[in-house]
Amino acid sequence: METRKVQRLGPSTLAMTLPAEWASAHDVEKGDEVSLRMGGKGTLTVMPESVQTEESEAIIHAENLDAASVERAIVAQYVLGRRVIHVEAPEGETLESSHINAVYNAETQLMGLGVIEETPDRIAIRCSVDPEDFTLNNLLERLESTGSTMRNEAVKSLAHGNPDLAQRALNRERQANKIFVLLLRLIFTAYQNPNLARAIGLNDGFPLIGYRSIAKNLELTADNAEDIAEIALETEDHSLNVDSSTMRRIREFTDQVNDITELAVQAAVDRNYDTAIQVRELYKDIGDKEHEILDDLPEMDNEALLEVREVLVSLQQTAEFAVRSAEIATNLALNEESEHTTIE
Repeated sequence: METRKVQRLGPSTLAMTLPAEWASAHDVEKGDEVSLRMGGKGTLTVMPESVQTEESEAIIHAENLDAASVERAIVAQYVLGRRVIHVEAPEGETLESSHINAVYNAETQLMGLGVIEETPDRIAIRCSVDPEDFTLNNLLERLESTGSTMRNEAVKSLAHGNPDLAQRALNRERQANKIFVLLLRLIFTAYQNPNLARAIGLNDGFPLIGYRSIAKNLELTADNAEDIAEIALETEDHSLNVDSSTMRRIREFTDQVNDITELAVQAAVDRNYDTAIQVRELYKDIGDKEHEILDDLPEMDNEALLEVREVLVSLQQTAEFAVRSAEIATNLALNEESEHTTIE
């Protein structure tokens, strides 16, 4: 860590010099303006004006990349906050059809992304998302709500033998993924530009790493719901081979899991330690419900038993992901003063 001496320039003015290497890297010269951001724990962040005005661009060179790699590279550049992404063929060549398809596949996966220019050897896509139109808290709540809706539709599909409900849940998976990737984009850009942290609902950048983990937990719970929906589509009669009493227990289990996932996100959003404790208590109430339901099942063939087990495992894992999110919420809550904690 580099240290610098603070000097007095006047009766009420203190000053220190900027590192020459930093100034050169960010094109800061005498007379330029920089932005100051006061954060928690006595931090002061200095930012060049370019951080707030520059529209970052990236060029993906399609040579030696297959279509899947080009698609992943576009998603990565989107997450990293690039405003414009170019996909280019080698000089004198044209883009392969598979690379063009990869661009349009990525476009359908990402919120606010659209092609703005296309020539035989180059495609440019631009992200029109304004980070200030969203808050991380709202996106976390939307992602949790989408996963919960998917879970309800998938289990209800099994209860009523309704494949349309299962397909509806699967269709929502793309929306869940869009929200998740947008969350990543906002988290990365807020880390790079501390001014943006306040715009998306944060006083400082401290919670960003926690939000990243919670977003991943929610994305995994949407995957669990997707697994249940796929079972509903693939199983005979689109339902589980269990009696109405067992199906009722599975639906009650689903309702309990929904309560836990919603509370876990609320604990993080509100920075509320009491809510995080409540998540743990609800998880204890679930106990080992997965095995309890399995143990009470009558004799059945292995395939039918495996289908029931996969549904219960998905629900149990979802509850476990919620507990992980509550642990992160605990860290966020206890970093602030409350009736439980005094920070000195």
